[in-house]
Amino acid sequence: MHSVSEENYIKAIYHLQDGKHLVSTNDIAGRMNTKASSVTDMLKKLADKNLAEYIPYKGTRLTQNGINCATQIIRKHRLWEVFLVEKLNFTWDEVHEVAEQLEHIQSRKLIDELDALLGFPKNDPHGDPIPDAQGNYEKTKKTALSQLDKGQKGILTGVLDTSTRFLQYLDKHHIELGTQIELLEKESFDGSCLIKTELKEIHISKSIADNLYLKTIG
Repeated sequence: MHSVSEENYIKAIYHLQDGKHLVSTNDIAGRMNTKASSVTDMLKKLADKNLAEYIPYKGTRLTQNGINCATQIIRKHRLWEVFLVEKLNFTWDEVHEVAEQLEHIQSRKLIDELDALLGFPKNDPHGDPIPDAQGNYEKTKKTALSQLDKGQKGILTGVLDTSTRFLQYLDKHHIELGTQIELLEKESFDGSCLIKTELKEIHISKSIADNLYLKTIG
């Protein structure tokens, strides 16, 4: 059994090391909003438990044990998000912080039964894939709206930013998973975009476009 703090670090490293050989201490400190010295202390603890490899002054990466732990934490988090939306009528902007607390529950039987109750969902309310009991999940190609060319269309399949403020912004403009979006214009100066949904045309910043993942169509 691992502490809440250890699990938070494991999950952070897992997300940061995607496609990287090593994750720097400063990157972890930035993600965890803490000092580099505190990160170093934790990395040594994780290394002692064979959850991570720590190379001083170079960085760290999870061991297979660490990866297995991370995918189970993520599985729990995303299953709880589905449960909160489908069974308790939470909205997609309300579930992240609650799931952050529930993801540390240790009962494997509870999570397996939760998965079955929900019908073994493949994605959470934000479009992210849910690992199965063995930690496997289907990795889908993510295309940010900002990467589309003028005139291209796509279906919103996920969001990168799951903060309450961002999701409330999308709700305000009636943008949700499954919404069809067409890129009408893209400014070369700042990357801002004019998009069209089924309901209206909207000007959005490049930052917003970077956070919307689409499955292109047509």
